[in-house]
Amino acid sequence: MIKNDLFLKALKGETVERPPVWMMRQAGRYLPEFMELRKKYDFFTRCQTPELASEITVQPIRRYGMDAAILFSDILVIPQAMDIEVQMKPNFGPYLPNPIRSQADLDKVIVPDIQETLGYVMDAITMTKEKLNNEVPLIGFAGSPWTLLCYCVEGQGSKSFDKARGFCFTQPKAAHELLQKITDTTIAYLKAKVKAGVNAVQIFDSWGGMLSPQDYQEFSWKYIQQIVDALKDEAPVIVFGKGCWFALKEMANSGASAVGVDWTCSAQNARYLTGGNVTLQGNFDPARLLSPPEKIKEMVTQMIRDFGKDKYIVNLGHGILPNIPVENAKAFIDAVKDYKE
Repeated sequence: MIKNDLFLKALKGETVERPPVWMMRQAGRYLPEFMELRKKYDFFTRCQTPELASEITVQPIRRYGMDAAILFSDILVIPQAMDIEVQMKPNFGPYLPNPIRSQADLDKVIVPDIQETLGYVMDAITMTKEKLNNEVPLIGFAGSPWTLLCYCVEGQGSKSFDKARGFCFTQPKAAHELLQKITDTTIAYLKAKVKAGVNAVQIFDSWGGMLSPQDYQEFSWKYIQQIVDALKDEAPVIVFGKGCWFALKEMANSGASAVGVDWTCSAQNARYLTGGNVTLQGNFDPARLLSPPEKIKEMVTQMIRDFGKDKYIVNLGHGILPNIPVENAKAFIDAVKDYKE
């Protein structure tokens, strides 16, 4: 079916000539062709217009030929579907004018009908699949319930999400109710994405590292596990938690097909902590893409040697930064494509 199935082979743990490569946030803000669209359309218009979302998704594939495409969207479309207002303010980021701070706030939050509220995402998948023409697989994604709670309670981005953590510790019953509503919505959403044609899904726990290992189990991991359990028989699931090295063992034993690793954990430690049997994805420091192209190629080659070419997907340790030169991103992709043992 898919002409280049390296990514899917790696997710199954099969032997490959070289590891597959894609980059988190590859569809977007560092590409000149994306900047052109950004001048004309605001953020959520780009997300909610299937023609635009599909075009943005395939832009990096046309330019660099990664081994997988990831659908252009945002994790905050889920709170929007749950009747929580989300704005994207220029030079500020996400802003939620009515954060969830009490049971009364929580009572207004719905578990939506996915087709009614997020049908535009499924339409974008259909259009993207047509544009990709079975060249490479398509990844769909969602934020982890904890990461979404962070925004829903804090009302904006934060370095420490103190209000979100405080909400969990002072009103645990309400916190768990919100987390469960987000989980139920996310499961329905990811199942709809698989039905619409994505070949794999990734769960981003961007703020998991804000929690202690004990609190992580209670307020993040058990909800991610529910999502993995619900999806793993329908599509490969990748779990990625930034700053969550302490949970790598649970992630490896969760039934997920692959575990993402950030740049603060060495390849050796990641293999050790996951038991050496699960496919790993990562973990080049995104800021390292500011290095000269020759240095990038050298470091990527070493990274592949450290992880081993099998059961490995080359990626960054978090999303690509907006200020990365296009030739540096190319050096990263080319280093993987040129890899020889």
